[in-house]
Amino acid sequence: MAGKRVLVVQNFDNTGLGQVGVALAEAGAEVDQRRVHLGDALPGNAESHDAIIVLGGGQNALDDANYPYIPALMELMRDFEQRDRAVLGICLGSQLLARAYGAENHIGTAPEFGWQDVELAPAAGDDAVLSALPARFPIFQWHDDTFSLPQSAVRLAGSGVAENQAFRVGRAAYGLQFHFEADRPMVEQWTVAFSDWLAERQPDWSSRHQSEAARHGPGADEAGLTIARAWVSTI
Repeated sequence: MAGKRVLVVQNFDNTGLGQVGVALAEAGAEVDQRRVHLGDALPGNAESHDAIIVLGGGQNALDDANYPYIPALMELMRDFEQRDRAVLGICLGSQLLARAYGAENHIGTAPEFGWQDVELAPAAGDDAVLSALPARFPIFQWHDDTFSLPQSAVRLAGSGVAENQAFRVGRAAYGLQFHFEADRPMVEQWTVAFSDWLAERQPDWSSRHQSEAARHGPGADEAGLTIARAWVSTI
């Protein structure tokens, strides 16, 4: 794993790798981070990287007009998968991966926020990334949108709000709707960075954040790091 180059695509300010960064550092991987929403260029293909991670963001996966790099990013994700190189899409990244493989994006139909339970699908039982998790586990959510399952994909997890919480295309292209990378320190950072949004959309978050973190955070952090390490092992 040492010396592997991982392309990280950042779509929004104040997002980061969190627990995925921990797992990459443990493995000695080299991170090449591109802030495409601020104008950083994407590589033309997957040739110079061993894996790609596409992070979340406040925009939706159909917003090509305001984020004109989206079509090229989807093409790049497909190129990684077709070369059998690991792909990870988190939240917006998962929605873009689903769209890249012909799924429908459903905007504003599945709002979730905070630590919520996710349930594994039967196919997760022998999956390289999710098989070590309990059948039901808490994890941090922050999204309004969801997507249909791509025809070529294997469904790996869901919830009562969003049926498709995790899927895999091919060997190692994973879309995860939930923010497994967000451990309690990252959620704390987001609470400060996005305080104006939270005051408007989740006005009681400041009063319940700490109690929910204490109740659900340990299990969510453990599950998230397990996922991060398992995905890194697919590179």
